[in-house]
Amino acid sequence: MEEQNQEKKMKILVDKREKNSLVAHEIVNLGGKIEFQRLPIADYIIGEVAIERKTASDFINSMVNKRLFRQIEELKQFKKALVIVEGDLYKTEYNNFNPNAIRGMLLSIMLDYEIPVVFTSDYDETAEFIVSLQKRIEKGKTENGLKFKKKAYTMAEQQQIILEGLPSVGPSLAKALLKKFKTVKAIANATEQELAEVEKIGNKKAKIIKNIFEEIYRE
Repeated sequence: MEEQNQEKKMKILVDKREKNSLVAHEIVNLGGKIEFQRLPIADYIIGEVAIERKTASDFINSMVNKRLFRQIEELKQFKKALVIVEGDLYKTEYNNFNPNAIRGMLLSIMLDYEIPVVFTSDYDETAEFIVSLQKRIEKGKTENGLKFKKKAYTMAEQQQIILEGLPSVGPSLAKALLKKFKTVKAIANATEQELAEVEKIGNKKAKIIKNIFEEIYRE
């Protein structure tokens, strides 16, 4: 009988990158039915609902490298979406990170993008929330939505994304660098003095950018 009930359950689609996550394991322990797939967007999909799961550290790291906004933009392709933040945002290895920046990001997700943010204490609570959501959605079953794909960026946008990954370089500075040097390669080959000549870059940022391109990688 239990096997038959399991067959009737709506599948929770789980991104393959979550395979080693304790959340997926706990979902199964709670009776959820999961299926691992390579999801182009989100970590979990239940019916028409897409879920982006972030540990507190990952949330802040995604803010730092500018990845979070793009992930949020992609979530908007779904009819419904939410972000789960797991852990304490104000007690991570990023202890010195400006708490106002964190609050600003949360408000932007909820107000500008109209995507709810759910806070959980650990992976157990995250799994419990996902299973509860699956049961709620199951009452009005819909097919899992997989017709979504990552947003296709133009070459200019891809070049800008690369530069926005540099410390203290936002969209306006990335565009300014590209307008002056024309290519990412030319920016990487530019001298500190040439970089500093770009408006709002200055000597300090120029040195940081140059070090990023020239420093030997060490794990």
